[in-house]
Amino acid sequence: MEKNVTRAHNFNAGPGALPLTALEQAQAELLNFNGTGMSIMEHSHRGKDYDAVHNQAIALVKELLSVPEGYEVLFLQGGASLQFAMVPMNFLPAGKQAGYVMTGVWSEKAYEEAGKLGKAFIAASAKEGNYCRIPAFDEITYDAASAYLHITSNNTIYGTEWQSFPDSKGVPLIADMSSDILSRPVDVSKFALIYAGAQKNLGPSGVTVVIIRRDLLEQANQNLPTMLKYGTYAKDNSMYNTPPTFSIYMVKLMLEWVKAQGGAVAMEKRNRQKAALLYDIIDASNGFYQGHAQPDARSLMNVTFRLPNQELEKKFLEQAKQAGFVGLNGHRLVGGCRASIYNAVPYESCQALGDMMLAFQKKNG
Repeated sequence: MEKNVTRAHNFNAGPGALPLTALEQAQAELLNFNGTGMSIMEHSHRGKDYDAVHNQAIALVKELLSVPEGYEVLFLQGGASLQFAMVPMNFLPAGKQAGYVMTGVWSEKAYEEAGKLGKAFIAASAKEGNYCRIPAFDEITYDAASAYLHITSNNTIYGTEWQSFPDSKGVPLIADMSSDILSRPVDVSKFALIYAGAQKNLGPSGVTVVIIRRDLLEQANQNLPTMLKYGTYAKDNSMYNTPPTFSIYMVKLMLEWVKAQGGAVAMEKRNRQKAALLYDIIDASNGFYQGHAQPDARSLMNVTFRLPNQELEKKFLEQAKQAGFVGLNGHRLVGGCRASIYNAVPYESCQALGDMMLAFQKKNG
C-alpha cells in the first residue's frame, strides 16, 4: 500500500475504519508471516507462531483496559447477537429474573433473546422520545435477587452513550460495549461481564471479545452445548476449536496501534476532540443541523443529526458521497445523518466533514 494512497473518509457504523499502519503491516506480512513462508491465515492455531499472536492479543486487551486479576479474556464468534443468547443461557437460572435497561435497538434485541430463555424484565427505558437519552440511575429498578443487570454502553443508531455506569449493588452488571470499547478508560471491576463485537473499535468483523469475572464463570449453567458455555473458552484459552485466527491477528495489530497512540486515555482525548468538532458545528447552526441525542447523553462514537427537511438531507448525503465521505446515512429508525467516529477515524476526516457541513449550511441555510 502506497504511503500516499487516497483513503476514503470512512464514517461507516460497522465494520468501521482500521488504522492505516495496521493495514500496511497486515499487507506486508500477508504472504510471509514472521519469516515462515506462510500467511498467518495458513498457520495452524495449534502452532507456536499463531499461539504467540493469540496470547499477545489477550495480553494487550488486559493491559489497555486495565483488566484486574480474577477476569478471563475470551475470543468468541457469532458477534454480540450470539452474546444476547449466551448471557441468559449461562446466567439466567429458573426462579430468577434479569433486568435490561432499554436504550435502543440492540438492548431491545438482547432483552428479547433473554425472554426466550428465562424471565427478563425492563429495568428502565428511554424508548419514549425515540431513545434520545440515557435513563437516570434512579429510574433503574431491580433487586438483590436479580440474576444480573444488562446495559448497552453506546447506542450506534441513536447516538447516545452512558457517561458513567450504575452501581449495581452486588448484582452482576453485564454490558454490551461493542461500539465504544477502548474509546475511553473504563473501570472493568464494575462489571461481571463485558462483551464486544470487534468490528467497530477493536479490529475487523469475525471475532467477539468477552471479559468475564471468574466468580461469575463458576456460577454458569453447565447443562449447555459445549460451544455455548463460556467455560469451554476459558478452559482452553479460546482454542477449544479453531478460532477466527486472522481476525484475532488484526485485533492484535489494532491494539498495538492503540498502545502506540497512548492507550485508552489518549483515545478518549482524541475522540472527545473529534466529537466536539462536530457537535459544536451542530450547536452553532441555529437549528440547521439538529442532533438526535440530548446533549448530556451524546455519544463520542456516533454523531447523529438531521437537516431541516428530507430534500436537504438527500442533497447533503449525495454531495458527501461525491466528496469521498462514506457511511454518513442515518439508520432508517432515526433517518438523517450519522458520522461514526470510532478510534481509527482520524481527526482530519472529522475536520473535512465539519468543513463540508459549514459550507453546505452557508449555501443552503
